[in-house]
Amino acid sequence: MSYSAKFKDHLAHPRNAGELPDANAIADETNPVCGDRLRLALIVKNNRIETARYLAYGCPPTLVCGSVLTELISGKTIEEAKQLTRTDLLNAIGGLPSRKHHAAALAIETLDSALAQLA
Repeated sequence: MSYSAKFKDHLAHPRNAGELPDANAIADETNPVCGDRLRLALIVKNNRIETARYLAYGCPPTLVCGSVLTELISGKTIEEAKQLTRTDLLNAIGGLPSRKHHAAALAIETLDSALAQLA
């Protein structure tokens, strides 16, 4: 399977990368098998994700998953963001080779950890 045009665009031009000093939810998760890391920071106001930023360390799919994830959740309510699945993320990217699905799983785990802080 080759990577989609959307994947290549996010890899070349990542969205929402960087720190978010005023975040009210921050989660760091690591894939223990490959060592990939994802940090997600959110500003949530009135139960809605106003701003999302990420930092990723690892394979290109992890970087792309972080970028696409921030686009998918920005503007959503906490409940809407909680409904997001690994399959949703994979579909938004245009798919990944099965051996790289761990990148989408890491992104959703990191999102879940960040949202859990807001409960």
